Amino acid sequence: MPNNNTLEKVKKLRELTGVGFKDCKIAIDENKGDIEKSIDFLRKKGIAKANKKMERVAADGLIAISQKNNNFSIIEINSETDFVAKNKEFLKFVEEVSNIALSSSGKMENILKSNMKNKKNVKDNLVSLISKIGEKITLRRTDFIGSEKYINFSYIHSAVQENLGKIGVLISLETSKKKDEILEFGKQLSMHVAASSPLSIDKAGLDENFLKKEKEIIKEELKNSGKDDKIINKIADGKLNKFISDNTLLNQEWIMEPKKKVKDILKEVSGKDKIEIKKFIRFKVGEGI
Repeated sequence: MPNNNTLEKVKKLRELTGVGFKDCKIAIDENKGDIEKSIDFLRKKGIAKANKKMERVAADGLIAISQKNNNFSIIEINSETDFVAKNKEFLKFVEEVSNIALSSSGKMENILKSNMKNKKNVKDNLVSLISKIGEKITLRRTDFIGSEKYINFSYIHSAVQENLGKIGVLISLETSKKKDEILEFGKQLSMHVAASSPLSIDKAGLDENFLKKEKEIIKEELKNSGKDDKIINKIADGKLNKFISDNTLLNQEWIMEPKKKVKDILKEVSGKDKIEIKKFIRFKVGEGI
């Protein structure tokens, strides 16, 4: 006789796949209660087609940031629609999982295994939420910054409530200054990253193969526009340098004062001290999906 926990998982699997009780029970037993593996098991057997809820694209949702002392976590949890992203149960789930992400140092594997307030783990609560709301919901990605060596900052753009929004940024700065001396700058820099979406801190952070590919694309565009072969390389170099400038944080125009670059502002704020950007993380809901 199956126990209540097994029956609950069979019920969830039936809701998600539309497959009969017997086959769902076999799938749950074979996969030791893992819902996602059970779905794959049924699909491989040809019993379940690609689950309608699971095959839909979840490109909306929220970014959540949690912090304690100088430690910060960031997580993206997706839903299919903005309507669900404003649902009270979804918001409560995101908020609680965000706190778990902080205590798990942003490690997704540990987050999924961690218990929530109802004593069930995040993975099982996620399946229950999908069943209840009727949309695909995914924990897409997470990250973490925390170091005694650096001063860390965060920013949430388009916030629906504190620390929940559509774009999230974490930044680490190395400096001999105290945090209250660079508090305003740290906030402004975080806002700049949210708005300007840099790919890296400087050119060294850009992949060489990526830059070669970008240059080839530029050259092909120039050829197709009828430019002379003799000047294509020169123009391509200029365009590539502009691309690097536009996409590296230190070389971007400062959003608060576009006549200056971020590296110029960095020098102004640091004065006799040094301020170095060690790391930034930027999550935007649905980016790349």
